[in-house]
Formats: sequence, structure tokens, C-alpha cells
Amino acid sequence: MLFLVVLLWYALCLPIKLFKTPYSTVITSAEGVLLGAKIAEDGQWRFPANDSVPYKFKTCILEFEDAHFYQHWGFNPVSILKALQVNIKKGKIVRGGSTLTQQVIRLSRKGQQRTYFEKLYELILATRLEFSKSKQNILQLYAAHAPFGGNVVGLEVASWRYFGVQPHQLSWAESATLAVLPNAPSLIYPGKNQQKLIKKRNHLLHKLLQQHLIDSLTYHLALQEKLPQKPFALPQIAPHLLQKVVKNHKGERVQTTILYETQKSVNQIVKQHYQLLQQNGVHNMAVLVLDVNTKKVLAYVGNTPTSKENQKDVNIIEAPRSTGSVLKPLLYMAMLDKGELLPNTLVADIPTNISDYHPQNFNLKYTGAIQAKKALAKSLNVPAVRMLQEYGLQRFYDELGAFHLKHINKGANHYGLSLILGGAESNLWDLCSAYANLAGTVTHFKSTQSKYYTEEFQQGSYLKNKPLQLGIQSLEKNIFDAGSIYLGLEAMKEVNRPEVDQAWKFYDSSQEIAWKTGTSFGNRDAWAIGVTQNIVVGVWVGNADGEGRPNLTGVGSAAPVLFDVFNVFPKSNWFTKPLDELDEVAICKKSGYLATQLCKTTTVLVPIVGKRFKSCPYHHLVHLDVSEKYQVNASCETLDNIKNVSWFTLPPLQEWYYKKHNANYKEIPPLRSDCGMETTLKMAFIYPKKNSTISLVKNENEQINPLVFKIAHTQPETKVYWYIDDTYLQTTVTFHEIAIFPKLGKHTITVVDALGNEQQCRITIKGE
Repeated sequence: MLFLVVLLWYALCLPIKLFKTPYSTVITSAEGVLLGAKIAEDGQWRFPANDSVPYKFKTCILEFEDAHFYQHWGFNPVSILKALQVNIKKGKIVRGGSTLTQQVIRLSRKGQQRTYFEKLYELILATRLEFSKSKQNILQLYAAHAPFGGNVVGLEVASWRYFGVQPHQLSWAESATLAVLPNAPSLIYPGKNQQKLIKKRNHLLHKLLQQHLIDSLTYHLALQEKLPQKPFALPQIAPHLLQKVVKNHKGERVQTTILYETQKSVNQIVKQHYQLLQQNGVHNMAVLVLDVNTKKVLAYVGNTPTSKENQKDVNIIEAPRSTGSVLKPLLYMAMLDKGELLPNTLVADIPTNISDYHPQNFNLKYTGAIQAKKALAKSLNVPAVRMLQEYGLQRFYDELGAFHLKHINKGANHYGLSLILGGAESNLWDLCSAYANLAGTVTHFKSTQSKYYTEEFQQGSYLKNKPLQLGIQSLEKNIFDAGSIYLGLEAMKEVNRPEVDQAWKFYDSSQEIAWKTGTSFGNRDAWAIGVTQNIVVGVWVGNADGEGRPNLTGVGSAAPVLFDVFNVFPKSNWFTKPLDELDEVAICKKSGYLATQLCKTTTVLVPIVGKRFKSCPYHHLVHLDVSEKYQVNASCETLDNIKNVSWFTLPPLQEWYYKKHNANYKEIPPLRSDCGMETTLKMAFIYPKKNSTISLVKNENEQINPLVFKIAHTQPETKVYWYIDDTYLQTTVTFHEIAIFPKLGKHTITVVDALGNEQQCRITIKGE
């Protein structure tokens, strides 16, 4: 029974977790290179144990501390007896007989008094450790926990702190230096006691020579190497990723998916652009690169190397910021996916007032009508807002939930139609993940033979050992079909590049990139997100404190960084057309709607559901005389002399702006004077909109500003007579706008032209 009790105690005497000390959080690149580390809670630089011990250090430490390491079972009786004899003779402990295994036990039991009983107990634990761990594991534990002076614990930290290299890059002289340090770390420290340290190092090198572990040339060269004079700073290649890792993997060694050389290159790009941007008072920037196929992070730069006063420690990649225009492609793809839009469809770009909301384009100009794909490429605000209203705000908000944009969570009505123009906030991590998922849908559609992965839409990952789980293959789309996404990416490819890259299409080496910029209200946030078949690059530029700066725009500030980062990567092929989700249809060349017999047609690829889109509403027959200069009808011309001609005509307000940008636009001929009254709408209000409520605003002198009312007329030279509540105001010619000071309350504005055409607009005036 006593034997069994002793045996049981022996079996259980070794703690399951030998070392209970806190560790530094360590992140490495995909190749295993150190990217950064955070000091342990106890103020020590102590890395978690590595999976190997370099040959040179292992050779040096065994020769210096435990030459019979591979022969004993935890203790060496001969060494113990020799040490005991010397210590008795000297009357004090001057020599230790501990093996490396015993030293591992002693290091794990720090704080214990150095007595013979304690050494006996450590001896027993050492034998138990030999049964529990392999010799290689024991060496790893020693290398990870041996003291190397000051707050440096473990070989890996010592290698970086004293020589600035990885442990396997140490020379023989450097390995020998580190091998002798744990023997007396408080007395022998780099930068101090140089003679003692070099004497111990050289003595060990001589032993290596005697044992034929190194040759004579190596020995003499090693003797010439200088000792370290001061500690090096640990690498901080991805400090903001380290912040992110610490939250979930504190005290662990994490191998990330970061490509080491890529990360260094992106760091340098950010630094270069920061040096230019800071001249405009712009201090912060973030860049994120994701692999489309694996959703893995390839580069992670959370901020610029700015000062602490300018929030250099803030991880901008995780910070919610106004999205600007970067959600516009999602709306475009959504409408294509539902068959409610075609790429070439003309969408209205005119002054717009929706329930007191007045969106404006960035350049404060209007085109009247523009192809949907060009409106996206030019990032026009007014068409985007009108498209969102048509598509449905709540509907679009609900679909955004599938993109995991966690900061867009306050309900559709909270954001209103400004949602599409930056009224909501998101962060670079979520947005890049969303675009990677869209690109991945198209890329995987080809590799899966026209199928979708059920778990395609997921967040990016920085953990190398975390496998990608895309779910099973299915014929059902996730959010948008591959055809709609592909056409969206095609439209994004046409975005005008920064000035330095305007001629990119003319170079064979140019990279085809689908990209989108965004600029928030007040020039506070500048975005650029680009997609290829292989990678997604996201860039944010601005100030972490939210201060806006002049000329801070997505195109001017973020896009140059984007293209510099893309140049770091090899050129990739463009996306393959997902032909199984696309179909050819005939559309009107001018309107982009489905073709009718009245228009010239062209054939384009559209999502399959797009075949059910609207037929062209802008082409209709007009009845002209033989000269085609006037409209006629049966009241003034015989049927034989009437020509039926197909005519492309936009509504008056769209027409008024459209013809300024399209010289080939032909206005419909006027009705001949001897014919009956014309019924075609000739004019429309630009401002105000019908049934709108308008607030009177005071200027800096506390005086009420006048309201400027404006109409568009198909024949500007026509006289127009203005009335308010049946009271005549004035007459305008060519420029049809007036400034008035209406009283509070409801009013009716009436305009009548010289031809008798009339339009009315009812409004409500209220104070500030």
C-alpha cells in the first residue's frame, strides 16, 4: 500500500501546467517571421515556447550546461558528487550539478529557497519530467524560460533584443554568448562586465573546437565578433494587428496570414503618402489587403507612423467611419439582381427634393439623364438617391445585413436615403470583407461549374491555421447572382483613375481593377476599395479625430495609395464572365431600356431576370410634315403628307440638362402654327418641388434670404409669366428664375408661357 501511495504521488507530483507565468503576445507572419509582440503582464519579455531549438544554440547550451543531456534520466550523479565536493571544500555553493531538466524544474518553481531538500525535490520532479516529455520538449521549455538578464526571458526574445535577428540566424559566437548568460544573468549582462562575458563566451567556443563541433576557421572568426552593447527594439511590423490579436489571443503565439515582405512594402507606401498628406493636416491612414479566394489577410496597416497627439495608436481598420459612396455598387448590383435596372438604362440626374432632403452631386452639376453604369463610375449622388428611393430603403437596408456590416444597425428610418451617400458608418475590415465576398462569388462560380458556396459571405481572417469553411455547393445564390456582381465590377472598372493613371487602358501591363472611392460630408473621410480576381485592397485616409480637411477626397487622397498597393502584387487576370447567369438582350442604344420597334438597337449581356425589364418609354412616334421641321396632325395636313418618325424625347426637366451635355440630342419639332393646340409638356419646375415644405433661412445679418424659384423650358426664349396665389409677379425670358420673399403658410406658384402652357406648384413656407 505504501508503495502504491508513493507511486501515485510520484505520478501526480508534476503539475499539468509546468509554467504558470504570463507570456507575451506574439504574432508572426505566414512564413514564421516575427511581426511584433506585446510585453507580458508581469513586465517580462517572455515568448511562448517555440516548436524547435536552433542547432547552434542547442549545441552550445548542451556543451556548457549538460554534456550528457541525452544519456541521463533527469539528473547526473557524477555532476552532483563533483559539485558537492567543491561546495563542501569551499564552504559555500560555488558550483551546481544540475542538469538542464533540473533547471527547467527550478525555473518553473521560482521563488523557492535554494536548500538541499529543495534540490532533492527538484531532482524527483526532473525524473518525472523526463517520463512526461521528450528531450526535445525539455530543451524547448528551457530555451523559452531561461533568464537572459533584465526583463529578457527565453532564447527567442534574447536573440531579438541582443542581436536583432531570429534565433536560427544566430552565429556561433552569438549562440555561445546567449548560452552562457542564463548561468549568471544578473552579473553578466550585455553592455556591462564585458570582460567576464567575453571570457566565458570564448571558453565555450574553445570547448566546441576541442569537441570538433566547430572547425578552426569558424573558431577564430567567432573570437573576432563583438559583444552586444545595448538591446535592440523588437520588430513592430504590424502593431495594430497585434492590438487586435491581444483581444482574443492574449499571451499566445499566433501565426498570422500576413505576407512579411508585402507587409513591409505596404508600410513603406503608407509612410511615403503620409509624409505628403500631413502637409495638408491629414495624419491618419489605414490599408487592408485580403485574399479573395481564402478570405485571408495579406497586409494590415492600421495607421500611419504619426505622433501620439495625432492618435497613431488608434486602429483605424476597426474604427467606424462615414461610408461616403462605397455602398453605391451594392445598390447597383441589387437592382440588377432583381431585374429593376440594366447597365445602360438612363437614370435621372436632375435637381431633386424628397421630403425636404436635397441631395447634390459632388460637382454641384447635373446631366439630366445618364446611363446607370456611368452614374456609378462617376459616383453621382442624385441618381444613387433616386435609385434607392425606387428600389426601397427598407429593402436595401435588410439586404445589407447579409454583408455583416455590424455598424449599420440603427434601422432604415434612422439613416433615410442618405444611407447611400455616407449617412451610415462602417469600418475598413467589414467593407473589405464584403467586397472580397462579392469577388469570391464570381471567382468561385467558375471553379464550381456555375454553383455557389452556401457560406461564401463571411468575415476575413488573420489566423493561418484556421481553415476556410465555405460550406457546400448550391445552385441557390447567397445575396446577388454572379451575373449581377460581374456587371457591377465591370462598371467599377470604368471609374476614372487618378491623374497619374489616366492612360492605364493603353498599356498592356496595366492591371484591370474594379474600384470605388468615397468622400464623406465635410471631407472627413476618404475611401478607396479595389477588387481583382485575387485580392481586395481597402484604403481609408483622414484624421482619427474626425477633422475634415480641404482637398481630402477618395480620388485625390486614397486612390493613389490604392494603386501603389496593387503594384506590389503580380498582375491578375480579369474575372471570367459567368455566362450561365447572363443572357443577351436587345436594348435601345439611346435609352438602355429593352428595345421596341421604334428605336435603334444593340445587344448586351444582362442578368437573366433583366429580360423582364421595362421597354423603352422615351421613343415614340411623332407626326411631321414633309420637311420634318414641324409637327402636324390631321387637322392641318393630309395623311399622305404626314411622316411618322420615331423620336427620342426626355421629360422637360431631364431634357433641359441633358441637351447641355449631348450635342446630338434633337428637340422635338414645334407644332405648325395652323395645326391644333399642342399637348406636349413644355416646362417643369426645377425648384421647388411640388407639395414640398420650405424653411426660411436667415443670413449672417439676421435677414431673411429670398427663395429662388426656377423652371426648365424646352424653348428657353419663350416668355414665361409668374404668379403666386393668382397675383402676378414678373415675366422671364431665357433664364426662367425669380427671387421672392413669400409669407409663411401655403402658396400656389403658377407659371404660364406665351403659348398658353401652364404649370402649378403648391408649397408650404415655414420659419427656421
